[in-house]
Amino acid sequence: MKTLLKLQSLKSLWIPKSSCRLFHKQPKLLAPELFSQDESIRQGEQQVPEYFNFASDVLDKWSQMEKDGKRSSNPAFWWVNGRGNEVRWSFEELGFHSRKVANVLSDICGLQKGDRVMLILPRIPEWWLVNVACMRTGISLVLGTSQLTAKDISYRLQACKAKCIITNDMLASAVDAVASDCQFLKTKLIVSEGRRDGWLNFNELYKAQPADHICVKTKIQDPMVIYFTSGTTGSPKMAEHSQGSLGFRPVISERYWLDLTPEDMMWCLSDTGWIIASLGSVLDPWVFGSCVFVHNLPQVESATILNTLSRFPITAIFGAPTLFRMLVQHDLTSYKFMSLQHCTSGGEPLNPEVMEQWKRTTGLTICEMYGQTETVRSNGLIICMVKKRMKIKPGSMGKTAPLYDAQIIDENANVLPPGQEGEIAIRIKPKRPLGLFSKYIDNPEKTASSERGNFFITGDRGTMDEEGYFWFLGRSDDIINSSGYRIGPSEVENCLDRAPAVVESAAVSSPDPLRGEVVKAFVVLSPAFSSCDLEKLRLELQEHVKKVTAPYKYPRKMEFVQELPKTITGKIKRNELRNKEWGRM
Repeated sequence: MKTLLKLQSLKSLWIPKSSCRLFHKQPKLLAPELFSQDESIRQGEQQVPEYFNFASDVLDKWSQMEKDGKRSSNPAFWWVNGRGNEVRWSFEELGFHSRKVANVLSDICGLQKGDRVMLILPRIPEWWLVNVACMRTGISLVLGTSQLTAKDISYRLQACKAKCIITNDMLASAVDAVASDCQFLKTKLIVSEGRRDGWLNFNELYKAQPADHICVKTKIQDPMVIYFTSGTTGSPKMAEHSQGSLGFRPVISERYWLDLTPEDMMWCLSDTGWIIASLGSVLDPWVFGSCVFVHNLPQVESATILNTLSRFPITAIFGAPTLFRMLVQHDLTSYKFMSLQHCTSGGEPLNPEVMEQWKRTTGLTICEMYGQTETVRSNGLIICMVKKRMKIKPGSMGKTAPLYDAQIIDENANVLPPGQEGEIAIRIKPKRPLGLFSKYIDNPEKTASSERGNFFITGDRGTMDEEGYFWFLGRSDDIINSSGYRIGPSEVENCLDRAPAVVESAAVSSPDPLRGEVVKAFVVLSPAFSSCDLEKLRLELQEHVKKVTAPYKYPRKMEFVQELPKTITGKIKRNELRNKEWGRM
């Protein structure tokens, strides 16, 4: 894929007056004065500030510390594409570039504080610049994965009422196919070396902008990022996070799940469409002045990841359990991770045998974490976590994370004793925790249904032991969690049911050794197709789903049946099919 980041353009586009700094190990520098006042907030001695902006209150402070010689010369951002091209920025350089992009959004695109911009880009530096530029302008960012189809993009653009979309050549045609239906969309920005009719060229506009920009003043409850999260029924819902729940949260979270320093380098392997990319590749490392490492990684290949960990001074990584299941299938003894110290996984439970194999061959422990998009997650939630130097209990998600009071409750919102199964929930009364999402946009019923008594209910079932460790047992609804991707069954069923061969269908989770679970579809065929080659028809239906919706949602398993189990009211019993798949009957 062509981008503006070829070697020659790297020199002219991304390098300001000063040259990029190299990564050098320095003595630990925690810079406690950066957030000295926040200890009193954490202890409840001081109120949360009325105003906060991550760009001006965190990134620009680190930039000033660089100028004052109070931060080591480690880069703030280090991007590689695996073909010899690299981008390295200090915090000062990150500020230089992001202010230019902020001027593109406000002066050229005419966007104002509170407007919404949809961003769909792979792991390229522009994704990070747009993130920071939106902070500087007070524009709400709406993130999407590059796997979205035209139908997915159309739904999201109309639902969030985005005035601008930023993407690349790969998805431009899909956007053009639906743009006329999106009445709020005014501007299309393309990250490309070439021009396209109806689009503004990001590269050209960036070059022409000044690097002077005054960051807007944002209140801590002002919207910051919107994520689409799948549900059991209907289309994905919009979960809104604020400057406080996303940006200020790691500032007061007692070093939280990463426990990094300015000399650390963090590599988060999440897709840029998910919230964990915001946490692990933007907000949480930069709070601590750490370097964010990024590999373009167009394909997730084990050998590339292992070689990268061996070659670069990466000290911390985050990956979904599927990633570690892939990596342990290789001969890990032939790789030397000279700098790696901390490994984190989340989004679904990790098999204890994979943790043991990784520990045996690398000497490193994989710390698990758990959470939701609504509570700040994506591929992994951060309601519970295993921190550094904390006792590991294989299979456990760890203990409650700072900011939250997580409990196991029953259907009447009563707290259950240790060892008893119930729903994992977060106490939200009398005081709502800062890291919790603001609301489901335009969906007050969904927002209200997520609460029970004094708790926000996660929809996950689990137990807690005597020491406060949580154990995940499964979903209390029909959500399918495959390789960290949340998939609503109705999204799959709606696609299948549109095919002429299908009378009706049901999608459930099915166990898988690599992905944890995958989508399995039970399909009732139309009589006209019952005598067809079923293997060929299965492949055709799988391809049909890939074309209609994001490819990660397609059913990797499919079974043709005469009828589906239903209640007396005609509702499909997904739980009966799911229990059969998991051997619970």
